[in-house]
Amino acid sequence: MKKIIIALAIILAPFASEAQVKTPQASPKAYIKQTVGLTDVEVTYSRPGARGRAVFGNLVPFGKLWRTGANENTIINFGDDVVIDGKTLKKGKYAIYTIPKIESWEIIFYLSTDNWGLPEKWNDAYVALRTTVKENALPTPVESFTIGINGLDPNFAFLEIAWENSHVALKFEVPTAKTATASIEKTLAGPTWNDYFAASQYVFQSNGNIEDARTYIDKALDMSVDKPYYVSRLKSLIQAKQGDKKGAIETAKISLAAAEAANNQDYVKMNRDSIAEWSR
Repeated sequence: MKKIIIALAIILAPFASEAQVKTPQASPKAYIKQTVGLTDVEVTYSRPGARGRAVFGNLVPFGKLWRTGANENTIINFGDDVVIDGKTLKKGKYAIYTIPKIESWEIIFYLSTDNWGLPEKWNDAYVALRTTVKENALPTPVESFTIGINGLDPNFAFLEIAWENSHVALKFEVPTAKTATASIEKTLAGPTWNDYFAASQYVFQSNGNIEDARTYIDKALDMSVDKPYYVSRLKSLIQAKQGDKKGAIETAKISLAAAEAANNQDYVKMNRDSIAEWSR
């Protein structure tokens, strides 16, 4: 009997470990992604409900640091540097902490984002940016804590926080003009040597028109100032495939010298092996 019970326990154990009761979270997780101009902004946060409770000044005390939501950190991720109150906030992820007050809120962007709620030990060195925004009373209460990115303009938007009867909106500026101008200038300037190298490499590796590959690699070398060893290496392979072994050897010697100067032993060996092969 004892053996039977043990055997049944072994059989049923995997099923017991997989069986989990699923219930809704009291503060469900939310995720928003918004493109502002040319900058992607993402926010991940949890949404507690008021559920008949007095929130600000009670559940969330005035003048005290607040996690700005529930559970894990509320996290915002900026795809580019942004400007807030004339100060630059570098692109990347931040935890959002706030200090709600009756007429204003302090909003803090904090570098450490892996805390459950507030950090065990606050570190001012992790404060990337701190600012103050005006609090606006809402005529209609908001039941569930809500964060949004609204008031969209090509050059700015507002990070909005609303719960119960309180609402704040923080303006942040994005580098749309700078990014667009750089893109325009790059496009109008035409392809770079690296673009030609990539095109040549693709055509060569995909067994495309070898003459096209040769044209692209020649342009890459003409435009490149440093003449990287891997570019010359590709040209030597193209020349060899074209049947020009003498030219391939000369180009491989150039690649070999550059690879030796860069101390890249892989390319040194590849060039030496190719030179030996093509010299037979």
